Amino acid sequence: MSTEKGPIVRDIGSRVELFVDDWLMDETKRVSLKLQPPVKREVVLQRSEAWEDTAIGYYTVFQDGDRVRLYYRGNNAGGEGSEDALTCYAESPDGVHFTKPNLNLVEWNGNSENNIIWRGVEAHNVAPFRDTSPDARPEEQYKALGFSEKLAEGGRGLRALCSPDGLNWKRMQDGPVLTQGAFDSLNIAFWDALKGQYRCYSRFFEKTETQSARAIQSCSSDDFLHWTDPMPNVYRPGLPREHFYTNATVPCPGAPHIYLSFPKRYNHRRKKLPKHPVNGISDAAFMSSRDGVHWDRMFREAWVRPGLDQRNWGDRSSMPAWGILELNDEEFTMYISEHTRFEDTRLRRLTLRRHGFASAHAGPDGGEFTTRPLRFTGDQLHLNYSTSAFGFIQVEVQDIMGGPLPGCSLDEMPPLYGDELDRTVTWWPRPYLTDYAGKPVRFRFVMEDADVFSMQVR
Repeated sequence: MSTEKGPIVRDIGSRVELFVDDWLMDETKRVSLKLQPPVKREVVLQRSEAWEDTAIGYYTVFQDGDRVRLYYRGNNAGGEGSEDALTCYAESPDGVHFTKPNLNLVEWNGNSENNIIWRGVEAHNVAPFRDTSPDARPEEQYKALGFSEKLAEGGRGLRALCSPDGLNWKRMQDGPVLTQGAFDSLNIAFWDALKGQYRCYSRFFEKTETQSARAIQSCSSDDFLHWTDPMPNVYRPGLPREHFYTNATVPCPGAPHIYLSFPKRYNHRRKKLPKHPVNGISDAAFMSSRDGVHWDRMFREAWVRPGLDQRNWGDRSSMPAWGILELNDEEFTMYISEHTRFEDTRLRRLTLRRHGFASAHAGPDGGEFTTRPLRFTGDQLHLNYSTSAFGFIQVEVQDIMGGPLPGCSLDEMPPLYGDELDRTVTWWPRPYLTDYAGKPVRFRFVMEDADVFSMQVR
């Protein structure tokens, strides 16, 4: 058996790799990772019905065939554990124009002409998703978890719900399926196709000798009824403890080996609006993970700030909805709550460049970075990148020791400039990387006034 040691080679296969962490990067010089905030677009949903109060929220959104489904909490006047809590439904053909259909499913004040899909204790924070498991039964094509405080009804915890059509729901069993946690938040679940299991991210209170903070934990299941014990998110040592009110965790579309999370970050000690009924202000944060448990908080700044709109400086605004939509080939769509506890509480659409959550960034003085040793499959390097009119990017393929490989040196690549989501890198006269597939190599990026959002060899 060989005992030879050398640099660890990371296998990227033909995956899309995002620059949301330093997993790819080794040596850097005047290049740093830069968080890219989304663009705020139009308001897509607003409180308008008698059964919607000023605390509507806990939105979940996903694409389902030719429509976008949107679920949210309606009336929550009774608080957690109220039998009068409501979960409501809206839909859209394009993710922009939403309607609230009359479903005639649940009675409210003697009338069932409404968009309510569930009434009861779980409705405080029901978070539905389309179950893409190959073993999902026809009558359970949609699933959700909802929190119940009712000790007399099988115990306190998260209950499992299912539906054949996303509208008609029932409990999968009488009692809760998860009991270890606080759960007074948007507790989300989804089918993780890469791991072949369900994942749940829920809220608990992380306690130390000096304080208790709202925090995120996760667990997994093979059948949605029997779950592993929750495991708290793990961060690098030394980070300050912050209150994460929600989590909105989701595998990245097109790169599902990377988990993305968008917590609503809560500062319970501040109050910006004197007349606001509740203390606390919020913004939205961003973090990523490659195993769903260990989380990289490379970016400690806000991903979305409350901004100039003073009605967003309350305790529950700036809460990202769960879900990332691919409505076109160029951008991702997400959503965020606004004006919570005001009469016009609403949901706004966000957009960002496809896979553009963060970038490897170089300023006008230029810089460079070299990747860790990588092994790939495929024969062409593709970049999602942007430069200024005067900026550029060049890439060199190196051997594991840092020497340029024949035909792929820096001098053999014309400077790349522009703004493209999928650009094939070519060297002259060699357009392909066929000779180096499966072998350990490094990529050296030399950049000026430029951003690289993702890379892929395919």
